[in-house]
Parts: sequence; structure tokens; C-alpha cells
Amino acid sequence: MIKITSLCVYCGSRMPTDPDHKEAARLLGQQLGQSNIKLVYGGGHVGLMGITADATLDAGGQVIGIIPAHLHDIEVSHEKLTELHVVDSMHVRKEMMFQLSDAFAILPGGLGTLDETFEMITWRQLNLHDKPIILVNYKKYWDPFLKLIEHMIDAGFVQPEVWTYFQVVERLEDILPALNAVPQTQINADVSKF
Repeated sequence: MIKITSLCVYCGSRMPTDPDHKEAARLLGQQLGQSNIKLVYGGGHVGLMGITADATLDAGGQVIGIIPAHLHDIEVSHEKLTELHVVDSMHVRKEMMFQLSDAFAILPGGLGTLDETFEMITWRQLNLHDKPIILVNYKKYWDPFLKLIEHMIDAGFVQPEVWTYFQVVERLEDILPALNAVPQTQINADVSKF
């Protein structure tokens, strides 16, 4: 089994209409802090991002935030993190989040979360990495995304093995067990290909 020491969490920077999503973000952060797994995320103090970071810190965990300078004020950077990196661009942010993480978990979110999710799955498809990806389909939030992938497979644009590139869990308490069950792999990345 691989040892996950850092988890990149992609999630919304806005507050959801369903308060259960806020509780889910809090529970994930709490689990990370209690399990001594470092949280890597987008560096904001707002939305699900801020809730996850606060809960991780409150549980005694470490949190690394990476935020581009142009979002520093918009997303209100979290100033109480273990590390906060203000970078030049979204591209640098995403690459740094990738480099600092052993695995990825995707909570509900908006267009940015969807962009990051597709990018990590695409990089996996292109053999740029073999890091575990966990899609957290909490309250069936990601059902339309999963149906879109089915549609793309049916249309011939995506190979069925896409389903092997990520795991889907529906409960927060299944995230860490799913990561712990990942078989030994070389969590590698050929950064020269990015």
C-alpha cells in the first residue's frame, strides 16, 4: 500500500445552498487533521475551501495553500495556514498543488473544481501521473458529471478505461479508506511533459 501524506482537495470557493455540503467539508478537514495528512488546496478563506482548511487546522493538521496573486483579495487568502504561497498564475497554482500532493479528493464545487478535476483525470489518461483521484459524489452531486463521461464513452470520444483513472465514493468516511486501499504504485510525475 502507498502511504498518503498529503491530499489535494478541490472544492468550491463559494458557500453552497445546501448546508450539508459545508458539514461534509468540515468532516473531511477534521479527518485529515486527525490522520496527520497534510491538506493542499487553493489557499482561500471562503466557501468550502475555507471550511476544509479551518477544520484541518482545528484538528491539529497542516495546511498548504496556493493562490494566484490576482485572486489573493477576491478569494480572501487564508492567513493562518501552515504555508501560504502566492504565485503568479493559475497554471503555477495548479502545477504546485499537483507537485505537493500524493492524491486528490474532489468535493462539490463549481467551474474551477470541474476544470481541476478534468485536468487531473486527463493527465492520468496521458500517463503524466498515477496518483489516486477520489471523486466524492456526496448527495449525488457529481451524478451529471458521471453521466457526461458515460455519454462521451458512448459517443466514442473517451475509452471505457477512464473509469480506472479515478474512484467514486459517496460518503465522507470512505475517502481515507479508499486511499489506504490503493495498491503500491510509483506516485510519479514526469514534469518535463507538462
